Amino acid sequence: MIESIIAFVSAIIGIAIGYLIVKKINDAKYEIFVEQAKARARAIEHEAELTLKDAKNSILNAELEAKKKYEDKIHKIQRDYNQKFDELSKKEQKLQIQEEKIKENEEKLTHTKRQIQDLHLDAEKVKTQYESKLHDLLNILECSAGLTQDEAREIILKKVEETSRSQIAHVVRKYEEEAKNEAKRRANYILAQATSRFAGEFAAERLINVINIKSDELKGRIIGKEGRNVKTLEMVLGVDIIIDDTPGAIIVSCFNLYRRAIATKVIELLVQDGRIQPARIEEVHDKVCQEFDSAILEEGQTIVMDLGLSKVHPEIVKLIGKLKYRASYGQNALAHSLEVAHLAGIIAAECGGDENLARRAGILHDIGKALTHDYEGSHVDLGGELCKRYQEHPVVINAIYAHHGHEEATSIEAAAVCAADTLSAARPGARREVLEAFLKRVTELEDIAKSKDGIKNAYAINAGREIRVIANARLINDDESALLAKEIANEIQEKMQYPGEIKVNVIRELRSIEYAK
Repeated sequence: MIESIIAFVSAIIGIAIGYLIVKKINDAKYEIFVEQAKARARAIEHEAELTLKDAKNSILNAELEAKKKYEDKIHKIQRDYNQKFDELSKKEQKLQIQEEKIKENEEKLTHTKRQIQDLHLDAEKVKTQYESKLHDLLNILECSAGLTQDEAREIILKKVEETSRSQIAHVVRKYEEEAKNEAKRRANYILAQATSRFAGEFAAERLINVINIKSDELKGRIIGKEGRNVKTLEMVLGVDIIIDDTPGAIIVSCFNLYRRAIATKVIELLVQDGRIQPARIEEVHDKVCQEFDSAILEEGQTIVMDLGLSKVHPEIVKLIGKLKYRASYGQNALAHSLEVAHLAGIIAAECGGDENLARRAGILHDIGKALTHDYEGSHVDLGGELCKRYQEHPVVINAIYAHHGHEEATSIEAAAVCAADTLSAARPGARREVLEAFLKRVTELEDIAKSKDGIKNAYAINAGREIRVIANARLINDDESALLAKEIANEIQEKMQYPGEIKVNVIRELRSIEYAK
């Protein structure tokens, strides 16, 4: 029993001692945790102080930088202000000086006007005094000599005639000597004409082209619904298209060879393609025009190379190629110019002149004919002005004016061109007068229409019995187009001679194009 009590007491004492030991250990751990927490708090506090200090330093630096930028901006604005102020001051001074000069000039001008008026009045007074004294002098002379003014004039003229006889005789002898020298030069010129014979091919230019088609079904497609396609063709191409009962053929009629050739090519391409509609017609027309421009330039370059010419301006080269589509009295202008170039070269060489220069003048003597469909004036004046503009040789310019008698030929080369032009044009069958008269009439018809304001283009079609005028829709309204047609018709009646009647057709169309993107 006692042992049990002792064991129980011992257990209680052990438990009490364990409790105390555990409590002591927990208190020690608590103090450690407290110390660690305080250390962490002090570290956090130190970091916060450092962060605050850094923030204060950053704010201070930002303030200093902002202050510096502000001061720099102030200085820059001040400099700009001072510069602008100085510029305005200088301009103001200049304006003041200019105003003073203007005032001075106005005063000088006013003073000069007064002087001119005074001088004019003085001149009138002197003139009046002179006329009065001259009249008095004539009266005194008439009284002293016993002669009237007419009698005195007749006596003086007779004396002058007597004293001038010797001078006249001297002039006559001088021109006789010059005539003898000129006779020798003319002999060489006539010899060149007699020894240079040429008979080239004759190629008459017609007024129509015939386009062959595979089947007559294509005629309906070319005409289009309600004639829409054929009307577009005639308006865009500027030709007269004849579609009749002739099997497998369409006729294109126009006096302008260049326009007719383009129209023929366009219709052939449309027939091959099969797509015939207004938009396609304009697209093909633009493409063919570009091709013809390239072909014309290439043709001119080939001719210049064949003739051995150098340093010819590209614009002149292009116009040489364009002569292929120009006719004169039924004779192709390019073929005629080539004939003249070769003949002139031979004649100049025989007479001791410059063969290359003569060929150059020969190919360019009718270059103005390439411009007569687009500009007013004779081909001689147009060609002469063109060659002057592009600084051609003076002999070439003289030959252009001399071959139609506008100037005298001043060189062997120019005279050779005149002879060659006569040989090429006068040979049997070379030209036709009727065709040239017709071409002149239809050209004049187009020029009358083009001379009006607001006209984009004009085409004479239907063998000159109709003029189709394309008006600018932005400049001319419907009412004005009717008035314009009347004005053109009246001017044609006043200025031209023509058989039958001429239809004036003014076309006004406005197109608006936008693109959806």
